[in-house]
Amino acid sequence: MDFNEELDARGLNCPLPILRCKKAMNGMDAGGVLKIVATDPGSVKDFEAYCKQTGNELLDTAEEGSEFTFFIKKN
Repeated sequence: MDFNEELDARGLNCPLPILRCKKAMNGMDAGGVLKIVATDPGSVKDFEAYCKQTGNELLDTAEEGSEFTFFIKKN
Protein backbone atom coordinates (compact mmCIF):
# COMPACT_ATOMS: atom_id res chain seq x y z
CA MET A 1 0.00 0.00 0.00
CA ASP A 2 1.24 3.49 -0.81
CA PHE A 3 1.94 5.84 2.08
CA ASN A 4 3.36 9.33 2.60
CA GLU A 5 5.07 8.92 5.98
CA GLU A 6 6.15 6.06 8.22
CA LEU A 7 6.16 5.89 12.00
CA ASP A 8 8.23 3.27 13.83
CA ALA A 9 6.50 2.67 17.17
CA ARG A 10 8.15 -0.69 17.87
CA GLY A 11 9.02 -1.21 21.52
CA LEU A 12 6.65 1.55 22.68
CA ASN A 13 3.72 0.85 24.98
CA CYS A 14 0.39 2.66 25.30
CA PRO A 15 -0.10 5.59 25.05
CA LEU A 16 3.13 6.41 23.18
CA PRO A 17 2.19 4.89 19.77
CA ILE A 18 -1.02 6.94 19.70
CA LEU A 19 0.71 10.13 20.86
CA ARG A 20 3.40 9.79 18.18
CA CYS A 21 0.72 9.03 15.59
CA LYS A 22 -1.20 12.18 16.53
CA LYS A 23 1.98 14.27 16.21
CA ALA A 24 2.80 12.78 12.80
CA MET A 25 -0.78 13.23 11.55
CA ASN A 26 -0.80 16.89 12.62
CA GLY A 27 2.10 17.52 10.23
CA MET A 28 0.42 15.83 7.27
CA ASP A 29 -1.95 17.19 4.63
CA ALA A 30 -5.51 15.85 4.29
CA GLY A 31 -5.52 12.68 2.18
CA GLY A 32 -2.04 11.67 3.32
CA VAL A 33 -1.45 8.11 4.51
CA LEU A 34 0.63 7.27 7.57
CA LYS A 35 2.13 3.78 7.97
CA ILE A 36 2.68 2.76 11.58
CA VAL A 37 4.59 -0.30 12.77
CA ALA A 38 4.02 -1.20 16.44
CA THR A 39 4.69 -4.14 18.76
CA ASP A 40 2.16 -3.35 21.50
CA PRO A 41 -0.80 -5.77 21.10
CA GLY A 42 -3.08 -3.14 22.64
CA SER A 43 -2.34 -0.83 19.74
CA VAL A 44 -4.88 -2.68 17.57
CA LYS A 45 -7.81 -1.46 19.67
CA ASP A 46 -6.09 1.86 20.36
CA PHE A 47 -5.75 2.80 16.68
CA GLU A 48 -9.32 1.68 15.92
CA ALA A 49 -10.59 3.96 18.72
CA TYR A 50 -8.28 6.79 17.63
CA CYS A 51 -9.66 6.70 14.09
CA LYS A 52 -13.27 6.68 15.32
CA GLN A 53 -12.61 9.67 17.56
CA THR A 54 -10.65 11.74 15.02
CA GLY A 55 -12.52 10.86 11.82
CA ASN A 56 -9.34 9.59 10.17
CA GLU A 57 -9.71 6.40 8.16
CA LEU A 58 -8.05 3.13 9.18
CA LEU A 59 -7.30 1.72 5.74
CA ASP A 60 -5.63 -1.54 6.74
CA THR A 61 -4.28 -3.48 9.70
CA ALA A 62 -1.88 -6.41 9.45
CA GLU A 63 -0.13 -8.66 11.95
CA GLU A 64 3.12 -10.43 11.21
CA GLY A 65 4.78 -12.21 14.11
CA SER A 66 4.88 -9.74 16.97
CA GLU A 67 4.53 -6.67 14.74
CA PHE A 68 1.36 -4.82 13.83
CA THR A 69 1.14 -2.54 10.81
CA PHE A 70 -1.50 0.15 10.36
CA PHE A 71 -2.28 2.45 7.45
CA ILE A 72 -4.24 5.56 8.46
CA LYS A 73 -5.53 8.15 6.00
CA LYS A 74 -5.86 11.70 7.29
CA ASN A 75 -9.25 13.25 6.60
